[in-house]
Amino acid sequence: MRLSRRALLAATTAAVTIPATTAAHSAERRTQTGFERLRADGYAPLDGQRVGIVTNPTGVTRDVRHIVDVMHADDRVNLRAVFGPEHGFRGTAQAGGSEGRYDDPATGLPVYDTYLKSGQPLADIFTASGVDTVVFDIQDVGARFYTYIWTLYDCMEAARLAGKRFVVLDRPNPVTGRSAQGPVLHKEFATFVGREPISQAHGMTVAELALLFNGEFLTAPVPLETVRMTGWRRSDFYDASGLPWVPPSPNMPTPDTALVYSGTCLFEGTNLSEGRGTTRPFELLGAEGIDGRWAAAANELRLPGVHFREAYFAPTFSKFQGKTVGGVQIHVHDRAAYDPVRTGIGLLVTAKQVWSGFAWRSDNWIDKLTGNTRVRTLIDAGASTDEVVGDWQRELSAFRRTRREYLLYK
Repeated sequence: MRLSRRALLAATTAAVTIPATTAAHSAERRTQTGFERLRADGYAPLDGQRVGIVTNPTGVTRDVRHIVDVMHADDRVNLRAVFGPEHGFRGTAQAGGSEGRYDDPATGLPVYDTYLKSGQPLADIFTASGVDTVVFDIQDVGARFYTYIWTLYDCMEAARLAGKRFVVLDRPNPVTGRSAQGPVLHKEFATFVGREPISQAHGMTVAELALLFNGEFLTAPVPLETVRMTGWRRSDFYDASGLPWVPPSPNMPTPDTALVYSGTCLFEGTNLSEGRGTTRPFELLGAEGIDGRWAAAANELRLPGVHFREAYFAPTFSKFQGKTVGGVQIHVHDRAAYDPVRTGIGLLVTAKQVWSGFAWRSDNWIDKLTGNTRVRTLIDAGASTDEVVGDWQRELSAFRRTRREYLLYK
C-alpha cells in the first residue's frame, strides 16, 4: 500500500517540483530561498492562479522586505489573501495567540487566521478566500513541537479538502539537516505540537516535510509543488546561508536559540523556567532553590559540544516573573558535535537528581512534547541519560529510513 502511494507521488509531485540548478554553487556559495527562485522564474508556477499565502514575519527577501509586500506590488502574481499562523502574519501576538481576521493596512489584502484551525473549518476559510493556490513560506527551526510545521500539515490537508493546489517555498533548516534525533511521537499523543510520528529533531526542511506529509500521513495526497533552494547543504548551519534571521516567534530571537530549542523546550513540561522572559530563552534554565550543583552535575555528564555555567536570572514574564532564580546557561562550543536532544535529557536527569523541588507539569505536558510516556517514566525511575536516549533508538532508526526517501538535498 505504501509503495503504491509513493509511486503515485513520484509520478505527480516530481513532475511539478522546480529542480535545483547548479548556478548558485559558485566560489562564494550563498543560499537562494524558494521565494527568490520563484520570483526569478517570473512566478511561473502561479501563472493564471488566484493566490493565497500562509506566512509570517520570516517570509522576507534578502533585503528584509516582506514577500507579501513584494508580491502584492508585482503584476506577475495575483495575490488575493494572506493566512496567518500562531503569532500572526505581521507577528503581533505572543505564544498561544494570533491576530484574528482583519485587512492588512499595508496592502489592503484580507488576512485570515489559521491558528488552531484544521480540517473542514480551515478548508472553508480557503474556499471563502476565493484562491486557487495556497502558498506556504515560513522559517522553521527544526523541532517537532514548533507549531509552524503542523500549520503546514493542517493547511495541506485543508487545501486537499477544498480542492486547492499547494506550493511550498523552501527555507533552510537553521540547525542543519544532517540527521534526525530524539524520540518519535506515538499517535495517541498527537496534538498541535506533534500531529504525526516524526522525531523530536527532524533534520528536514519544510519542503521535505511537505513531501513526507503527502507521502506518509495525509488522508490523500494534495496537488503539491515544492520550490527548492539552491546553495544549501545539509551540513549548513544558518549563518552559512548568508540570509537575514527574522525571529519566527517572540522567544526565538537568534539561530543560537534554535540550536538548543529541540532539547531544552522539554523544560516547558516541568516547573522550571525555560528562560522565557530573558534575553536567552531556552539557553537559560532554572528555578528558585537551584544552585551551582546543577551545572556541576551537568558538566560531569561530558555531553559533546557543550559546557554548562552556573547562572542566575530574573524572568520579566512567564514562570518566576520578577523573581531571581538559579540554574544553568548552556554554552555550545562545538556545534557539529552538539546533540540538543541528548543535552535536554541530560539536563532533566540532573535537575531531578540535585533539586528536591523538581516536578513535571500537572497536565503531563512533557508527554506531549516527547510524544510518549517513556521519557517521563524512565527519568522518574532513576534512569541515566544514556538509558533514556537508548530507549527510543529503534523507533528513531525506522523513522530515519522513511525520512531518507523524501530528502531533496544531499
